[in-house]
Amino acid sequence: MTQAQTPRPQLFDRRALAAQRARLTPDSLFLHEIARDEIEDRLSLVNRSFTRPAVVAPFAEVWDSCLPNAKHVPDTDVLDLEVGAHDLVVHAMCLHWANDPVGQLIQCHRALSEDGLLLVLMFGGQTLHELRSALATAETRISGGLSPRIAPMGEVRDLGALLQRAGFALPVADVVPLTAKYRDLPHLMRELRGMGETNAMAQRRRTLAPRRLFQEAETIYRDTFADPDGRLPATFELICLTGWSPSDSQQKPLRPGSAKARLADALKVPETKLPK
Repeated sequence: MTQAQTPRPQLFDRRALAAQRARLTPDSLFLHEIARDEIEDRLSLVNRSFTRPAVVAPFAEVWDSCLPNAKHVPDTDVLDLEVGAHDLVVHAMCLHWANDPVGQLIQCHRALSEDGLLLVLMFGGQTLHELRSALATAETRISGGLSPRIAPMGEVRDLGALLQRAGFALPVADVVPLTAKYRDLPHLMRELRGMGETNAMAQRRRTLAPRRLFQEAETIYRDTFADPDGRLPATFELICLTGWSPSDSQQKPLRPGSAKARLADALKVPETKLPK
C-alpha cells in the first residue's frame, strides 16, 4: 500500500489574488503596458510571422492592440492551452504569482509547435526592494519580528535556468530596469492595489497592519531612498525570458574541440599555454 502524497505547500493564495485583480484600476496598468511594448519590440526583431499566438496574462485587454488574433488564457494553475496548437506563447506579468513556475513553463512548451517561440515578462528580484527594506526595518523596530508582506521574486540567473528545466532551446534571460516615483508611501500602495500586486501570500498575516507600521516605514523609506526633490523611487525589475521549442533546423552549439581555427590566430597574438 502506498502512502498518500502530502499536498504541495502553496506559496500564494490564488483566491486572494483574484479578488485583488477584480479591484483593478485601469490607470495603474502602466507596467503591463510597458511589458506589452517590450514584447512588441522583441517580436519586431524576429524574422518570423506568427499566425497562432496565445497570451497568458491576467488582463487580456492590454494585449488586444499587440496580438489582436491571440487566444487569451488566464494564468490558472492548469493553463487552457492545447498541445502543439501555437507558434507563439506570451506569458505576461504573472509568472511571479505562480505556485509552480516550472510547471507553467512546461505547459507553454507543450502548447508550442516545433520551432515555436516563448516570451515571458515578469517581475524580478529587485522589484520593490526599497519598500521591502523599509517595511522589514519598521516591523522589526515595532514588533521585534517579521511577517510575509512582499512576495519573493526570482533572480535573472535562476529564472533563465528554469527555461532549460522546462526543455526550451536557445534560452535567454535579460533585465529591463524601471523606476517610478511617488509622492509618499500611500501613493505607492494605492498604485500597487490598483494593479492587483499587493500581498497575496498564503502565509500572510490576516489582521490589519497597525498604522504606526506604515508611518515608520515611510520615515525609513525617505531617510534611505528619497530623491532630493522628496519623491520616493520604487524599482520595478522586468525580466524577459526567451526560449524556443526544439527543432532540427535550429542552430546547435559546436562540440568542444571541433573548432577549425585557433583563437590566437584570429586575434593575431601568440598562443600561451596554461600551466598544468
